[in-house]
Amino acid sequence: MGLVGGVTTTLALPAGAFAGALLSLVLVYGLARRGGTLTSTRLVLAGVAVSYILSALATLLLVVAGRPEQFQEAMYWSLGGLGSARWDTLVLPAAVLAVGVGALLTLARPLDLLLVGEEGATVLGLDTARFRAAVFVLASLVTAVMVAASGAVGFVGLMAPHAARLAVGAPHRRLLPVAALGGALALVLADLGARTVAAPQDVPVGILTALTGGPFFLWLMRRRPEGAQL
Repeated sequence: MGLVGGVTTTLALPAGAFAGALLSLVLVYGLARRGGTLTSTRLVLAGVAVSYILSALATLLLVVAGRPEQFQEAMYWSLGGLGSARWDTLVLPAAVLAVGVGALLTLARPLDLLLVGEEGATVLGLDTARFRAAVFVLASLVTAVMVAASGAVGFVGLMAPHAARLAVGAPHRRLLPVAALGGALALVLADLGARTVAAPQDVPVGILTALTGGPFFLWLMRRRPEGAQL
C-alpha cells in the first residue's frame, strides 16, 4: 500500500506540472496569435505576461496558506536545487529526458528548416504552425517533469543552447546533444558552487545560475548584430 502511494505521489506531481505547463502554453498561444499569425515577439511578450501572472497567483496561494514553514520550503523549491534528489526519484525524469531528446533528434531536419524563417520553411513543405505546436508540447512535458523534480532552475535553458551553438554551429543533429550535455555540466558545476560558496549553508542553485546566466545573456545580446535573432 505504501509502495502504491509512493508511486502515485511520484507520478502525480509531474502530471500536475505538465497540466499546468500545457495550460500556460495554451494561454500564451492564445494571447500571442493575432489575425491567424504568430510572431516571435508577441510569443515572448505573451510568455512574460503569463509568467508574471501565474507567479503572482502562486505567491498569493502561499501567503494565504498561513504556514510559514511551507512558505519557506516552497520559496526554496522555486529557486531550484538538487538537495532533495534521490536515486529512487530519478527514474521518471531520466526516462522522460531520454525520450524527449530522442524525439527531438528525429526532428532535427525540420528544426533546421525553421532556421531559414517561417515563410522559407513553409515553402520547403513544413507545416510550421503544427510543427511548432508539437515541439512546444514536447518541450513543455520534458520541462514540467524536470521542474517537478528539481524546482525552477533559471537561465540554464538559455545559456546552454547558445553556448552550444557558438561551439558546434546551428545544425540541430549536433546542437541538441551538445546543448543537453552542456546544460547538465553547467547545472552540476553550479550545484557544486552553490554547496561550497557559503558552506555549510546550502544556497539554492537557481540563485547562482541567475547570477551567472544574466550577465551571459546580456553579453550575448550585445555581441549579436542588430536585427539578428537570439
